[in-house]
Amino acid sequence: MNPAALATTADQPPLVFITGASSGIGQALALQYYQQGWQLALVARRIGLMQDWMAQHAIDPARCHLFAADVSQPDSIIAAGQACLQQLGLPQIVIANAGISHGMDTAERADIAVMQQIFATNVTGMAATFHPFVMPMRQRGSGSLVGIASVAGVRGLPGHGAYSGSKAAVIAYCESLRGDMRGSGVQVTTLLPGYIATPMTAGDRFSLPFLLSAQEFARRAHQAIARGDRSRVIPWQMGLVAGLMRVLPDALWDRALADRPRKPRLTDTGTPGGQA
Repeated sequence: MNPAALATTADQPPLVFITGASSGIGQALALQYYQQGWQLALVARRIGLMQDWMAQHAIDPARCHLFAADVSQPDSIIAAGQACLQQLGLPQIVIANAGISHGMDTAERADIAVMQQIFATNVTGMAATFHPFVMPMRQRGSGSLVGIASVAGVRGLPGHGAYSGSKAAVIAYCESLRGDMRGSGVQVTTLLPGYIATPMTAGDRFSLPFLLSAQEFARRAHQAIARGDRSRVIPWQMGLVAGLMRVLPDALWDRALADRPRKPRLTDTGTPGGQA
């Protein structure tokens, strides 16, 4: 890699690299950073949607660069990160946001494949997203790696075995990575959204307390990253809920969820909904 790509020049705006940018939280984060004067490197499978979004919001193409990749395929997302380094330089912030969510039933053979895909995107895909940037950030002595987890990863939810399991893995992975990066000058932040109004939650059959718009989540996430928070639940009310979830005895937790509706399975909808 060209050593010149390891740093941005003084006359360039800071650079943020965001995956899962074609909808929901990723798109809201992209707009938030753009409005704050940042240069964007956005990764999505659906580049056409991103181009439409750029036109809709009058995004300057000189400050927004699109990279097509499938985060569930490590070679694909690693290549996108390497292309960003070569073309734009080393980002100040990398946000691994891409994720999918579907309900699952372990008794159904088809759902094992669904679980495999969810983990490939939400967990392995996050590590692959960070991979190209870890060593250059260590060499520079600064940067932020941001993993989007979920309150759903705090405790298991009926019908959410794949998604809750993947987000629990994300929480533990980011905590491990933070230890790995200690003393390097590189910050690792774990963000745990509560219920956010996105396509991922649109098909949910249960109540969504403290529902937050994607735009408001992005505003608060931007603040948490700028502060250097290690971990942050957004909104704060769900932070209280998450704290209660952690300490509630198993018997009470099981009873509280006894009649909770389950998230639709992929075969229930027949669509690939739930992409962040």
